[in-house]
Amino acid sequence: MATGWSKDGAVQEQIDASIEDALADVRSRLPEGESLTRCEECGEAIPEARRKAVPGVRLCIACQEEADQHGQTRSLYNRRGSKDSQLR
Repeated sequence: MATGWSKDGAVQEQIDASIEDALADVRSRLPEGESLTRCEECGEAIPEARRKAVPGVRLCIACQEEADQHGQTRSLYNRRGSKDSQLR
């Protein structure tokens, strides 16, 4: 099926590339190495169950939740690809 300037499968390739980029970003932020017994931020003990569940953990649950809230800077929606943004 002819779609103009793009080749067949170009949309799927763009979707796949977006997913691969997002996965690479998430994987780069995963902790690595030995888990700490005490939180880097507040010094509270990190429970053993958390250390086993998340290898390389560095923050307690409370500090991790706060870091996750402040670290949410990127939008997960591709606004450049939306029809509304193209009409402006």
